[in-house]
Amino acid sequence: MSHTLTVIGNYISPYVRKVLVCLELKGIEYVIDPITPFVGNDAFTRISPLRRVPILIDGDLVLNDSSVICQYLEDKYPSPSLFPADIVARAKARWLEEYADTRLADVLIWRVFYQLAIRRHIFGETPDDSIVQQARDVDIPATLDYLETQLPAEGFIFGDLSIADISIACYFRTASFVRYVVDAQRWPRIAALIQNVLALPSFQKLAKLEDHVLRLPPAQQREALIAVGAPITRETMATDTPRHGFPRN
Repeated sequence: MSHTLTVIGNYISPYVRKVLVCLELKGIEYVIDPITPFVGNDAFTRISPLRRVPILIDGDLVLNDSSVICQYLEDKYPSPSLFPADIVARAKARWLEEYADTRLADVLIWRVFYQLAIRRHIFGETPDDSIVQQARDVDIPATLDYLETQLPAEGFIFGDLSIADISIACYFRTASFVRYVVDAQRWPRIAALIQNVLALPSFQKLAKLEDHVLRLPPAQQREALIAVGAPITRETMATDTPRHGFPRN
């Protein structure tokens, strides 16, 4: 008997977005409990012991980590493929996915987005401006200098759209919510890739939902998404009280 996949995780998260884009591109039906990991209840902790998102539930199978989930989706639903067929290109794509999930996540999400958005709007804390400034002035430019050398002058990285393109674009999409934009004169290849990937219908579909809840507190997002027809689960693992955890995934 067929069943619908369930995703746990918020639309704003780049890790969650990566999984949702893969689902959209492969035409896989899913429902989503759009919580942030900071408001997950005890049931959330039981299936995500590191209190991270996304989580994928496929029947009795529960998977954590966005890269593990995307590889599982590729193996189970191989068409259209989001990994290069050539083994060398596939290895490079996996490296760029890892680079996005670690280095881009560190400098764009944890040093900028987390400080300016999560600390302020989820926990009511004052951002550490020194961390943000160091990231903008030093850490992000150094990261982009390397990434610029890994990209082609035009088009997707390996010819066809791959997990590498998707992963990289996901982080810059979230960074744009706190007004970080790549300098196209200094890093033209990165800027062009982001523009091309974010223009894809799958990203545009998700962007409408992201924009709909971007400025809403988490407690209001679920009902707002239901109102616009998002595929929301019947039940949620959210609580009313946020708590610090280990949300990196």
